[in-house]
Amino acid sequence: MLPSQRPDVARLGKLKHAPGRCIIYIVRRTQIYLDDHPWSALHARARSRKTTVSEFVREAVRERYLGKREEQAKAMQEFVGVRKGRAEAAGSVEYVRSLRRGGRLERLQGK
Repeated sequence: MLPSQRPDVARLGKLKHAPGRCIIYIVRRTQIYLDDHPWSALHARARSRKTTVSEFVREAVRERYLGKREEQAKAMQEFVGVRKGRAEAAGSVEYVRSLRRGGRLERLQGK
């Protein structure tokens, strides 16, 4: 059995590969009913873009309700490094490290 055919792997959604990283995201399946005219229009547009109707609909939903990817990427790039150089940044790193060195497991296990 191929890994993609295993139920535990198939339910994880799609895997996207990029150099040096792997992004896993969950997808939900939905079903819609369309009259012939909207179906034909979607099918024609998807074919002209050399993609599937499903991918074309996902892209349209993302653009309409989530904003354009370029806008999202620009907003994320503007956010990167926003806290860089602040004094509390170094303190937060030390705080997290102290938590990791602590006895959390013993406290949770009641020891």
